[in-house]
Amino acid sequence: MDHHLKAEADAGLERLCKPLKCDQMLSTQATAGIELLQAWFAGNAYENHRHDTYAIGITDSGLQSYDYRGATQTSTVGSVMVLHPDELHNGRAGSSEGFGYRMLYVDPALISDAVRAVAARPCPLPFAQDSVSDNFHLSRAVQIASQGALQNSESLASDEILLSLAKGLMYADSSCINPRHQYSIDYRAIDLAREYLDAQGNRVVHSSELEKVTGLSRYDLSRQFKKVLGTSPYRYSVNRRLDSARRLILQGLPLIELALATGFADQAHFSRLFKAAFGMPPGKYATLKVTHYSQ
Repeated sequence: MDHHLKAEADAGLERLCKPLKCDQMLSTQATAGIELLQAWFAGNAYENHRHDTYAIGITDSGLQSYDYRGATQTSTVGSVMVLHPDELHNGRAGSSEGFGYRMLYVDPALISDAVRAVAARPCPLPFAQDSVSDNFHLSRAVQIASQGALQNSESLASDEILLSLAKGLMYADSSCINPRHQYSIDYRAIDLAREYLDAQGNRVVHSSELEKVTGLSRYDLSRQFKKVLGTSPYRYSVNRRLDSARRLILQGLPLIELALATGFADQAHFSRLFKAAFGMPPGKYATLKVTHYSQ
């Protein structure tokens, strides 16, 4: 583990919880589509959920177990974990000692752009067949992010992280290097749809709106959107609203107020979708006191 991050993160965890026996999370603000999270959990961390980003990380202490694509995965210290967008998973300690880890949450659009540049052709998002590995390029990307590159607001630093991620994911999915199929993707239309959904992060967006924005039928858009971003326009839209709600939780806004403010019908509906996206109900998320730290 990078000593710079470890010293600061451990100090932050100790300030929040003495001794280190409670669940805690430390997070950077999302920068250039990449968020770095460090967390420590004593037992069960997350219930079944799925998110619309890649999750790529390293186990720093203990044993980390999770169910993913029909199998139980176990990550030991130093192992690299890859979770593809929109794939159901959970998380828990694999031993009584608890576990700690660092995780990058990465916008799939950035991965898509980087992979397309490396491959010099359109291709779908790479899928790592092995969720736990010793992938050098992916490990390097997490290490670079952990050294403070994200917080420097330097685009070249983010570019280096994304290039390592793209190379690592392509290494894990050989179809990106040796294509057997050609893909027709209107990247401009996908960008327009994504930008529109990002801008409408507090309300429900209808299919007819995206048809007007992109010029594609709702079905063609849905097919291409998933190839590029790993999830459907609907799930992407819901997750942007949940991201808005998560920020409001950290500001202390009551759940019923923030649910209505982000376009959900009621608190029960909001809570159900929040748990499905983040693996815990919003009330528990609020009690964790997720802390943002600077590097």
